[in-house]
Amino acid sequence: MRRVSQLSRNYQKATKEKEKEWPITWKSLFVTFAIGGAITGGVMYVRREKEMKIERERRRVLGKASIGGHFDLIDHNGKPCSSRDFFGKWILLYFGFTHCPDICPDEIEKMVNVVDSLEKNPNLAPVQPLFISVDPDRDSVPVVAGYIKEFSPKLIGLTGTQEQINKVAKSFRVYYSAGPKDVDADYIVDHTIIIYLIDPEGRFVDYYGQTRTYEQVADAVQLQMLKYESLKSKWF
Repeated sequence: MRRVSQLSRNYQKATKEKEKEWPITWKSLFVTFAIGGAITGGVMYVRREKEMKIERERRRVLGKASIGGHFDLIDHNGKPCSSRDFFGKWILLYFGFTHCPDICPDEIEKMVNVVDSLEKNPNLAPVQPLFISVDPDRDSVPVVAGYIKEFSPKLIGLTGTQEQINKVAKSFRVYYSAGPKDVDADYIVDHTIIIYLIDPEGRFVDYYGQTRTYEQVADAVQLQMLKYESLKSKWF
């Protein structure tokens, strides 16, 4: 009995010494993983909060710039068309006039090429190209309808009263001014040459000048779309 008792004490002593040499237990492993998971989750949360803060600040700045906004116009089919009709869609928007000899056709063609290029990527949402006339005196519904047919069936043309055009041009900070008339009563309209990008929530996102190629614009638009989807997935 004494020998058994001595063996038991020796076993307990050896076990305690082994525990000192190898202190890791299932309990300690669980605590370690729990702490590690909490740290990882905390880092991801902080990163997400930082990204959301940056995005909120970007939107605040854009909102302060007050570019874009609601509009009510007439489409090339003669139907009322509102900015609300495009909610849920990406928009590329260009202001011009149908009697423009070269710049407007070049920019509209560029815009259409951007849309066609983006459509090749099945992971991207469709982009709707829009043309708004800044020459409502000459650009009636039939004139706009005939004009946009030269570019793409995807293109939607918009016109309206002088008051409506003034309002939408002002909201996008578009300058335009009709020049003097020639002997044939023809004239050129000087105007801002910019393609605007609007997100599915109707907010101005970016703009692209005349010097940008359609490939450059397509790359820039794709980047904005992917960024939007990435942030959206993190919010929801």
